[in-house]
Amino acid sequence: MALAAQGFADARPTGRVDRRHLRRVMGRMGVVQVDSVNVLVRSQELPLFARLGPHPRTLLDDASRDGELFEYWVHEASLVPTDHHHLHRWRMAEPFPWPSFRRRVAEMGPYLEEVYQRVVEEGPLVAGEVEAGTNRGAWWEHGDGKTALSALFVQGRITARRRRRDFARVYDLPERMIPAAALARPTPSTHDAHKELLVLAARAHGVATANDLADYHRITPTRAKQPLAELVEEGRLLPVTVEGWDRPAYLHPDARRPRRIDARALLSPFDPVVWTRERALRLFGFHYRIEIYTPAAKRRYGYYVLPFLLGDELVGRVDLKADRAAGALLVQSAWVEPGRDAHEVAGALLEELRLMANWLELDRLEITGAGDLGPTLARLA
Repeated sequence: MALAAQGFADARPTGRVDRRHLRRVMGRMGVVQVDSVNVLVRSQELPLFARLGPHPRTLLDDASRDGELFEYWVHEASLVPTDHHHLHRWRMAEPFPWPSFRRRVAEMGPYLEEVYQRVVEEGPLVAGEVEAGTNRGAWWEHGDGKTALSALFVQGRITARRRRRDFARVYDLPERMIPAAALARPTPSTHDAHKELLVLAARAHGVATANDLADYHRITPTRAKQPLAELVEEGRLLPVTVEGWDRPAYLHPDARRPRRIDARALLSPFDPVVWTRERALRLFGFHYRIEIYTPAAKRRYGYYVLPFLLGDELVGRVDLKADRAAGALLVQSAWVEPGRDAHEVAGALLEELRLMANWLELDRLEITGAGDLGPTLARLA
């Protein structure tokens, strides 16, 4: 049910992939987390590949430029439909959630308004255009200009799109980037916005605990408690128990119950299927940690490790890197989960890796043979 809610019960398109398919994916997920790590490909592209297979890599960028998606702090930095803009205004109206950031913005005094006026008069702008000559602070090691832009962005007074060549945010006024119809939608109360976001989270989860639902859009569990109770009373969520779970759960009334899932996908570390590590363990028995910030000598599996979904189970993981200069997709290590058939997993993984290499316009796979699945994968290749 959880995988169906995320779109993995749907077959991948066999023909040309276009905006209609993106809308279907966004209708399932609702949120695509944005991350700047580019060792393989920008992380936000991977959920589309997992669900759609090879597709034009400009799909998300084009939808953002057309005003169909916008970036905001939702589940971390995320792309979400502009139709949901009104549901995120509660966060724009609240104090900054980071104490050190609040202090630094308060210390700026009138400078924040000066930066806002620059965007009004000169936008669109990147941080470098307002950063020159400003003081450096401790928060994120940004200068005052970048910090001011970040503050205005969180407040919703400005918005941003990513520049294609370097992934930098390009800031401008919302009315110059977001469709007027989306901005004109009435702003709900914080309580009502939380209710609608929790329903969207339930749709994306299928079945979930209260903490799962709250975390999807970064609502604190305490603030989610009353809205969840009301949603149950209204019949918009159904309370359920799940065998093996030690907490109550909630079911979306429209959740699909497929007889089987025939998925084959490499998942981004920031894919909703695995971004809550405790949920991945609870659903799949899959213990997952991203090791980017772990010293190399202490890494267990590798630097940029993607879980491998086969059928309805997470059966392995693989450390990947795109060597664009050499035209190769590097398989730096591959691992199989305990109890899985290594030959079966390696065969399916090899097909998915070849599909990914073609999508990334890389000429070949280079498999080191490292990891307990590596030798089998290398032999099959």
